[in-house]
Amino acid sequence: MTKFRKKPVVIVAHKLGESWSDDSMEIWQGVKESKITLYMGGSDPHAMIKTLEGHMRADLGDWIIKGVAGEFYPCKPEIFAATYELVGS
Repeated sequence: MTKFRKKPVVIVAHKLGESWSDDSMEIWQGVKESKITLYMGGSDPHAMIKTLEGHMRADLGDWIIKGVAGEFYPCKPEIFAATYELVGS
């Protein structure tokens, strides 16, 4: 079997449930309205994200990632921690 290593790429991400800072709003401007629908009230807070594979759900604590092609997708915290490291804010 041939082995491959993931190329190092820098992504931007937002943890669902944390407030949107001014810096993150500049990056995410217009995205929440067009690609991410927030359902933060009630007993089941979550977001629905339009991804390349269809709509996906992000729960509180999940990360919403903007990929290298401008696409968005959710990522569970344990996968995020195993895959990404902070390079700056």
